Amino acid sequence: MADTVATPAHSTRARRLGEVVGLFLKLGTISFGGPAGHIALMEHEAVHKRDWLSREHFLDLLAATNLVPGPNATEMAVHIGYVHAGWLGLFAAGAAFILPAFLISLGLAIIYVRFGSLPEGAAVFYGIAPVVVGIVLTATYRLGRSAIKDWRSALLGLAALAAVLLDANEVHVLFVAGLAGVALHRPRRFPWQSFLVVNLAPVATALPPLADWASAQTWQLGLYFLKVGSLIFGSGMVLFAFIQRDVVARFGWLSQQQLLDAIAVGQMTPGPVLSSATFIGYLVSGLPGAVVATVGVFAPSFIIIAAVGPWIPKLRRSPVAQAFLKGVNAAVLALMASIGFVLVRSALVDAWTVLVLGLALVALLRYKVDAIWLIAGGSLVGLMHYLLA
Repeated sequence: MADTVATPAHSTRARRLGEVVGLFLKLGTISFGGPAGHIALMEHEAVHKRDWLSREHFLDLLAATNLVPGPNATEMAVHIGYVHAGWLGLFAAGAAFILPAFLISLGLAIIYVRFGSLPEGAAVFYGIAPVVVGIVLTATYRLGRSAIKDWRSALLGLAALAAVLLDANEVHVLFVAGLAGVALHRPRRFPWQSFLVVNLAPVATALPPLADWASAQTWQLGLYFLKVGSLIFGSGMVLFAFIQRDVVARFGWLSQQQLLDAIAVGQMTPGPVLSSATFIGYLVSGLPGAVVATVGVFAPSFIIIAAVGPWIPKLRRSPVAQAFLKGVNAAVLALMASIGFVLVRSALVDAWTVLVLGLALVALLRYKVDAIWLIAGGSLVGLMHYLLA
């Protein structure tokens, strides 16, 4: 039972590394259902089936991923790779988990650019758009049930939502909400060591505008997704709260409809939801854009886990870290609610789309239908509407 970082002899190191690559290539290819489904598969494979670590150790790692920025499923893959095969395993596990989603999203982006403007392609995404809105609203509701547990978190969430709707910078909102969380939940203790380890937002807020770093759109794209990847907490769905305001409204790289289609691609493909960055990058700047957007949005997960790994036990015990996270979670919920408002306006264009949204919400909330089946159903509804029209 490997409850500590593996330090195998050279003869077994390559074998362990191969095991890590094989497992996470498999999981990256077959894991649907969002972070919860991905992590459940990892627990089954790494704990029950392969005995790489104990369930208690797995739960410790899972709890730790909630204390630092980054998508939980990708960070869990990185953690498990590090435990089983050391530093090489850390990078190999994350890369293997991401690779299938990258390739599938890239293929879909190429097809989308080639055929998405045809009437049939537009019809498919007409039916998918309200389903995507249902997925976003459901994720917001479920996150809200776990994030808003007292009046302090509710107050922070409402204040963050008001700030976002008044066009405040998302990074500043997250940072201030984290500080407010510490002030509200732990007013008598503020050890700066714990605060600095958890909060990477000040680094991002101090960065000059992206245009000052590089004028080429491809590198601007990569730097933007690097910043976003450093600020995502929990689910990759939070990505869309950032990009709706920046990629669509501020930079004008995508239309509102293209954003909806990118969210759909993230739900349709196995592996991390953040693979939507690949799709977006390709639409903005072709193959180079797909590569730099993918590297940018996932790179922080590797760096953060490598950097804070030794601190994880202290972070889990730190009341300040927990309080900061409560504030950030409330702000994350506000960001997701704001994008839900925007997407509703663009996706609901007639009675058909309203009906599809209602059915999607019932299927998600009442029957817990997997998102991929709903997206498939939405595409069929869109085609039927096109043929009947």
